[in-house]
Amino acid sequence: MKRIEDFTVIGHHWLNYENFLIELEAPEELPDIRAGNFAEVLLKNSPGTFLRRPFSIFEVDKEKNSLTFYIKVIGKGTRYLGKLRKGEKLNIIYPLGNAFSNPYHDKVLMVGGGSGIAPFVLLGRQLREKGIRMTFLFGGREKDNILMTERFEEFGKVFVTTEDGSVGEKGLVTQHSILAKRPLEYGMIYTCGPDPMMKAIAHIAKQHQIPCEVSLENTMACGIGACLCCIVETNTGNKCVCTDGPVFNVNDLTWQT
Repeated sequence: MKRIEDFTVIGHHWLNYENFLIELEAPEELPDIRAGNFAEVLLKNSPGTFLRRPFSIFEVDKEKNSLTFYIKVIGKGTRYLGKLRKGEKLNIIYPLGNAFSNPYHDKVLMVGGGSGIAPFVLLGRQLREKGIRMTFLFGGREKDNILMTERFEEFGKVFVTTEDGSVGEKGLVTQHSILAKRPLEYGMIYTCGPDPMMKAIAHIAKQHQIPCEVSLENTMACGIGACLCCIVETNTGNKCVCTDGPVFNVNDLTWQT
């Protein structure tokens, strides 16, 4: 069930000059939240920011009754979030969207580009409880774009690419050597990040007949399917990413056919 609540800022942790984690305490006991769910955040005191901003739910702490979001500063709204102090309030609609499905195999691959790593800590925690073996593959332009690898090492092996070769293998994430192995022995691939990256990963998954789910990052102003600004074409017609997604099986999307 969707909720609209005023959360309290209880912590900021800057990862580098443009990325940070913000932790928010809920006013009531948190509902069930699954990896892939997101929230719409109202930035009412941010000048010129009129629409809510969608963010993947990065972490859930039941003991502290808190949610954590991974934020990259890209405009006025995200810059405003980075300046909030402890005790300030944020109005949030949550939990929104669907969730990643459980794999039918005990070995999975998660591929993230940039802030596309955001859903994978929560997914890692959920799959670890089921005894799933996980491999993570992350890519960025340079070393500063590769963050929190130690968090993901709690769940499985982590591989990295950077376009300038400053850390990990040099090249695009889709060019990493683990994807060149034959056969690719994964029962599911999950991916989130820029569209070209996800499309390339989906193509690789299709070649190896591996189920693949993507978490789309379309602009979502309302989160409830009213504004229709997040439409994506599927094989069964247009769908709202905020209500029918953000997680889709790639075989349901027209760009995979």
